[in-house]
Amino acid sequence: MTSFLKTEREGAVLILTMNQPETRNALTGNTAVQEFVDACDAIRLDTTIRCVILTGTGPVFSSGGNVKDMQRYFKESLTPDTIREEYRNGIQRLPKALYNLDVPVIAAINGPAIGAGLDLTCMCDMRIASDKATFAESFVKVGIVPGDGGAWLLPRVVGISKASEMAFTGEALTAQEALSCGLVSRVIAHETLLDEARKLAAKIVANPGGVLRMTKRLLREGERSSLESLLELSAGYQAIAHMTTDHHEAVRAFVEKRAPQFGN
Repeated sequence: MTSFLKTEREGAVLILTMNQPETRNALTGNTAVQEFVDACDAIRLDTTIRCVILTGTGPVFSSGGNVKDMQRYFKESLTPDTIREEYRNGIQRLPKALYNLDVPVIAAINGPAIGAGLDLTCMCDMRIASDKATFAESFVKVGIVPGDGGAWLLPRVVGISKASEMAFTGEALTAQEALSCGLVSRVIAHETLLDEARKLAAKIVANPGGVLRMTKRLLREGERSSLESLLELSAGYQAIAHMTTDHHEAVRAFVEKRAPQFGN
C-alpha cells in the first residue's frame, strides 16, 4: 500500500494530499495518523512554511474510520480497555497534532467528508468545498460515538444546535447546506477547487510567517481562555512582533507608500 500522505512544496505553501483512494482515504487501519503526526512535527520546525493545504485524491475527501477494520474489535474479543488505549494512541493523536499546528491550514474538500473525515476538516482553520462535497457526522449510523474529538470540534464550527442535529441523525449535508451553516466558507466548482485553495494560500503567505503563527495561536487560545488571559498573551506576542524585522519593514513600506518585502 502506498504512503497515505503525498507532500508537495510550492514556495511557502505545503500541500498535503491524502493518497489512498482505494480505501476512500480512510484514517484508520493504516499509517495515516502517524504520517499526519510526523508531517505536523516537520511543519512546526520548518519556519519557511507559512500555509498548508489539505486535500484528497479520488472522488472522496475522507471516509473517516475504516469500518471493515472495526470488525476485529469483536472478532478478536478485544477488551474495552484495549480499545480505549487504541483510540488514545491512535486516532486521538490526529486532532492533537493537526488542530494545534501553528501554521494556518486550509481544507480543500474535494468530495464526501464522512465521520472522522468531517472531523478532520474541523481540525483545519479554513474549509473550502467542491460542489461535489458532502458532510456527515455519521458515527451513530454505525453504532459508535465520535471517538476522535468530533464532539468538541464540530460545535465550535457550526454551533451546538447544528452539531447536535448532525450527530444525532448522522444525515449528510450538501456543500450548499454546509455553506449555509458555516461549516465551509466557500463552495467552488470541482475542477477549480485546488486552484482556489492556492489563491487563498497565496494571500496568506504574503504576510510574515512568524506573525501568522502567533496569530493562529491567539485564535486557538481565544477558544478556551478568558478575555483577561488572552489580553495578557496578546500583549506578550505583540511585544515580540514589534521587534521583528518584518514589522519594521512593513512600517517603513507604509510610510514610503510601497509594497513591503518580508523575509522568509
